[in-house]
Amino acid sequence: MTKFFWWCAGADDTILEKCSKSEHVKYAGIGATVLFTGLLAGISGAYALYTVFDSAAMAIAFGLLWGAVIFNLDRFIVSTLRKEGKFWKELLMVTPRILLALVLAVVISKPLELKIFDKEIQAVLKEKQAELAIEHKALVGKQFAEVDSIKSEIAAIRQEVDTKLQERNKTYEALAAEADGTGGTGKVGKGPIYQEKKMQYDKVDQELQLLQADAQQRIALREQRIADLMKQYDETVAEGQESFSNYDGLMARINALDELPWLPVFFITLLFICLETAPIFTKLVSSKGPYDDILKGIEHERTTQEMQRVAERQKQYDTRHAVAEAKFAARTEYEIDAKREEERVKSDAHLEVVRESAAVWKERKLADVHRSSNAAADFLNDGEENGYYKW
Repeated sequence: MTKFFWWCAGADDTILEKCSKSEHVKYAGIGATVLFTGLLAGISGAYALYTVFDSAAMAIAFGLLWGAVIFNLDRFIVSTLRKEGKFWKELLMVTPRILLALVLAVVISKPLELKIFDKEIQAVLKEKQAELAIEHKALVGKQFAEVDSIKSEIAAIRQEVDTKLQERNKTYEALAAEADGTGGTGKVGKGPIYQEKKMQYDKVDQELQLLQADAQQRIALREQRIADLMKQYDETVAEGQESFSNYDGLMARINALDELPWLPVFFITLLFICLETAPIFTKLVSSKGPYDDILKGIEHERTTQEMQRVAERQKQYDTRHAVAEAKFAARTEYEIDAKREEERVKSDAHLEVVRESAAVWKERKLADVHRSSNAAADFLNDGEENGYYKW
């Protein structure tokens, strides 16, 4: 288990085995911190994905992947931090890595904060769902304002029927009063006035019957329209309610978390920031020990050996380059000497040919002079240069 923690810390176990017990404990603690930080990140990532997709298999797979990524990053950061005994210099060196750790800490802490404050978040979500439902219902009501207009039309039709009914009732009362002598002419019986009022009553009653039949038909059409609109209204409201009941996704929970008091959320975030940056600060605040000295010596030795290899390869290259240049210079010099010798041989041969040609020319001219005295005069008149080149 100790060697496993050493591996988590990115330490060389062969070097640690040469060190004291305190070094073993120190790097085992650093490795355990890195391991548990990765496990915490995996749990956080799994819960975050579960709240989004509601799938345990996908959440577990993503949690393992996310935990491995965070574990690898922390292990890399810790293993590349070299202790030199200069705190501020080391802090400056790891500042970019601390910033990265802060970002990772915020990302890791957010899903777990959602789980910790789940009850409070559910209360905020329910309030938000109720608000959205009311707003949606009001918006839908504006879209179905035609219902109120139709109800007003129905009320107007019924008012028209009531007016006609009251008119008929008044006509009937006048007719009854004329018949029993309590009104009108004051004579009992069905005289001419009665007959006249009877005709008026029949006319109003017939108009009332026709109006009632027409009103009933118009009201039935409008009530059917209201029923259709209310059915659509109920369906639209139900769809809205269904969508609002599902208003509990990751983004909605994060928004609800932002509406909670900031102090508890801040301390929870601060806790996870401390946990995430723990591997770095654990390595940073730890004192320089034998492991660091041995590791520095080994790295220096390997660097020196590599530099020596590079220098040797450079020397070999320089030697091959010098040999190649020397060969090229020797070949060039040889070719120049050969060219010079060739030119010298050609010059000697040309000089010998000229001498032989001059001798032949001399003999020929002497023969011509001996043969005739005029030939000698002609030769002298031709000029030396012309006579020489004509041979």
